[in-house]
This record gives sequence, structure tokens and C-alpha cells, in this order.
Amino acid sequence: TVSVLYCVSTAMGAFMYLNELWKKKSSDVMRFVQRVRSWEFRHQHTYVSIQHPTRPEKARQVGYKTKDGYSVFRIRIRRGGRKRPAHRGITSGKPSTAGILGRKLAKNNRVVAEQRVGRKFPNVRVLNSYWVNQDSTFMWYEVVCVDPQHKTVRNDPRINWIVNSTHRHREARGLTSAGRKHRGLRHKGHKASKIRPSRRAAWRRNNKMTFLRKR
Repeated sequence: TVSVLYCVSTAMGAFMYLNELWKKKSSDVMRFVQRVRSWEFRHQHTYVSIQHPTRPEKARQVGYKTKDGYSVFRIRIRRGGRKRPAHRGITSGKPSTAGILGRKLAKNNRVVAEQRVGRKFPNVRVLNSYWVNQDSTFMWYEVVCVDPQHKTVRNDPRINWIVNSTHRHREARGLTSAGRKHRGLRHKGHKASKIRPSRRAAWRRNNKMTFLRKR
């Protein structure tokens, strides 16, 4: 009998090293790099079309490919809550609705970034996005977009689903990963019965009467 010894390699690839490095954001290396990058990003425009993603391993995780038809945009979002637009702070209502500064947006900032990119560049489809950097005033996200009219995209069976017209402005309807998160669709089963297909549809389903014949 011949015994065969199988050796399993535990070596990590380059992207796995990058992923582990981004998990240690409080390390000296990442703090220095992020501080320099935030200084650079502050001097740029709100929308920046970039040649290569800042986080290549994260971009590939969310669906980016280094091929024709794919593009990445970096967008700047102002941090903080959303102040209520009431003239002179007069809300003319009950005290419970008199808040001006303490109001929070139901959507997360990643969804806001995706929607702004979708409105700015309506000829591409928003695929996904990821966080890049932040300081005391701004947050930066990079949004991966796909050109639905490009021949390479239309001929690729792994991505040509996005060519369908039902995926137009999917970011504005909460169909991206960040959109599904703020809609509560990360949860299943118990305590999640009133969020599918949406909160409004579930409310309509539970608050209407259906008769077998017309009355």
C-alpha cells in the first residue's frame, strides 16, 4: 500500500491580504493612509469618475469586473441628520412633531449615494456600492455602475440580467443591497412578516376586505 499525503495550502491571495488590512482600520498604517486620502478627497469634486477602485477586493466582492462596460464613481455625502425645512422653526402643529434638528433619514447614506449617482448618470445602471472613507464632515462611497448598452455587458450571461428594462433606476426603488438593508429585508421569519414585499404592500394586504363577489 502506498500512502499519499495531501498538503493543503494555507497561503492567502493578495485580495485576502487587502481585506484583512481593511478590517484593521484603527491600525497605524490605515489611519495614516485614510487621513491622507481624506485630505485628497476633500479637494476633489462631489462626483469623481475613477479609473481604478480604491478598494479592488471590495469592488470585486460587490460585482465589479475589470472589463469594458463597468465604471466606478466616487461620491461625497455630507454627514449628519436632515434638518427640517421649516421657516423660522415654526412647525404649526403638536409639540410631538415640532422637531427641527433631531430628525433622522430612514435611508442610510449608502443608499443616498447610489441614488445621487443614478440621477447624475442616468445612462448607466447602479450595481452596488461600498464605503471608502469619512471624516468629521463628509463620507465617501464608491458606486459600481454598468452600461446596459455595451456589447460586452449584453453578451455576458452573468451580468446581462441588468440590461432588462425592469432594472432601470433600481437604486431609486430600494433593490440594491443597501436598499434592501434599509427596507428591513435582511431579516426573515419571525418579526419580519410585515415587510414583504414591502411595508406599504403588507399594510394594504392586512387592512383591506376581499369579497367573493361584487357588491
